[in-house]
Amino acid sequence: MKRLFFTNLLLLLLLNLLIKPIWIFGVDLTVQNTVGVEKYGAFASIFSFTIIFNILLDFGITNFNSRNIARHSQLLQKYFSNILILKFFLGFLYALVCISIAFITDWGAAEFRLLMFLIFNQFLLSFILYLRSNLSGLHLFKTDSIISVTDKSIMIAICSVLLLHPATKNNFSIEWFVYVQTAGYLTTFLITFFIVKSKISKLTLRFDKRFMILILKQTFPYALLVLFMAIYMRTDIVMIEQLLPDGDYQAGVYAQSYRILDAVAMYAYLFATLLLLIFSRMLKNNESVKQLSRLSSL
Repeated sequence: MKRLFFTNLLLLLLLNLLIKPIWIFGVDLTVQNTVGVEKYGAFASIFSFTIIFNILLDFGITNFNSRNIARHSQLLQKYFSNILILKFFLGFLYALVCISIAFITDWGAAEFRLLMFLIFNQFLLSFILYLRSNLSGLHLFKTDSIISVTDKSIMIAICSVLLLHPATKNNFSIEWFVYVQTAGYLTTFLITFFIVKSKISKLTLRFDKRFMILILKQTFPYALLVLFMAIYMRTDIVMIEQLLPDGDYQAGVYAQSYRILDAVAMYAYLFATLLLLIFSRMLKNNESVKQLSRLSSL
């Protein structure tokens, strides 16, 4: 298990060290400089707003699923068939809540248009994370590592062309940036879906009300954790944009510094996620986790 952990951790970190800094400090920063601080600030505020309510999309299902599939891989077909239906239901609920609150706060037409695409992007991202939880739960860590950077790789490729080509560089808008994200997430979703589907003998969608209620009850602690962390990490930029007279500009300035925190926190998250899956299988097999815990804390 030690070798499995360190080999896959190295691959995961290497791929993310190659791709994520290019995205954050290359593409994302260039987009902000191109569209202007105010436009980017408005986007960052709406983006953070959609993340705050992201709990309605997932409800802790991803963490619950990865832990249980890691322990009982034979449950993949049963869980997958039911959770697919549940995820679509949660997606509808999430969109309804976000649109309702945005309507109450009296956003303009441009903000609503961005919100629609960002809601769809969050739905796709949530689905990708759920699909990846099946791959990592099956200990297909190499496949999961590659998928973890596929969306950003696609976005980097498209944005690089748009930002560097003279015909599109001067006309680049924040809307284009959101559309590029949609293309990256949608492509990654389709790739990941068919990979997971190949691990299932037969996909039959089921609406098992009792099973879904049971899952929601069991995932409630994970849901609370995600909700409180989202409020803690993302409310500030929304408040800055809403409360200050020049909120869009100030939110854009704040987002410039916040991307550094995002970049650093990402690696701790990757490390912890991999450990959770390996610990789950080791505990299920009655193996001691003491030595791996000691090594991972160094």
